[in-house]
Amino acid sequence: MNTQKVFAPSELIINEDGSCFHLHLRPEQLADKVILVGDPARVNTVAAHFDTQECEVSSREFHTITGTYKGKRITCQSHGIGCDNIDIVMNELDTLANIDYQTRTEKEVHRTLTCVRIGTCGGLQPFTPTGCFVASVKSIGFDGLLNYYAGRNQVCDLKMEEAFKKHMNWDPIKGAPYVAVADKGLIDQVAADDMVKGYTVACGGFYGPQGRKLRAEIADPNQNEKIESFEYDGMKICNFEMESSALAGLASLLGHRAMTCCMVIANRFAKEMNTAYKNSIDTLIEKVLDRI
Repeated sequence: MNTQKVFAPSELIINEDGSCFHLHLRPEQLADKVILVGDPARVNTVAAHFDTQECEVSSREFHTITGTYKGKRITCQSHGIGCDNIDIVMNELDTLANIDYQTRTEKEVHRTLTCVRIGTCGGLQPFTPTGCFVASVKSIGFDGLLNYYAGRNQVCDLKMEEAFKKHMNWDPIKGAPYVAVADKGLIDQVAADDMVKGYTVACGGFYGPQGRKLRAEIADPNQNEKIESFEYDGMKICNFEMESSALAGLASLLGHRAMTCCMVIANRFAKEMNTAYKNSIDTLIEKVLDRI
């Protein structure tokens, strides 16, 4: 008796051309190695390093180019801003890899993707000045996304979650933060010895959730100072960004390898900002392409 689950059209939405709903990619267009970037225009910056390009697809904020770099087949995929977009991207990439679009059933052999997000972030420590590269070993998600998935406790550092909530005197009205763990082997492979390794806070927004006060008051005026002083297992929170927790958490749940590395373009501790970062992020792109 065949008990294989069939994914209904309302759950697995496939476009008329055989592509996934949001990304508009077809299964054969996805490489095993995936570079993720927030800005759709940065896909072209990454792909400019490719030796060959086999396809280019654009849909909303999701821009994709698959090609080869020094003999490696790589897909560069933009995801836009925020953990909600990572929910779309990681789930749809996984369907392309692990669901047969013809039968709407899970493939018998699991295909593992290796995903590295290249982004920008705000540094929170004196040792994360503008221009440095930070690799997120663990990411504290303020967004709550992973809490909607069964198995989140199995892929999160629960002890660190409790230590962080206690340190912050966490208000439960904000929802439960979660601590997603990046793939250790991938961190060692990509971050090597020339990136700062530490913890990251993935925020649910750019302003209030990151402690920026404009006209709207923020709930905890001391939030950033408490985050900066948090220490666990000899490591501190190095930076703010907006996607690393969902990426690491969903990748773990789905059986993929993932990590985030970012260039610091603002140091909140020193109150410095580099708006010309687009001219220098190419160095980080080259490192990741060589090491993925």
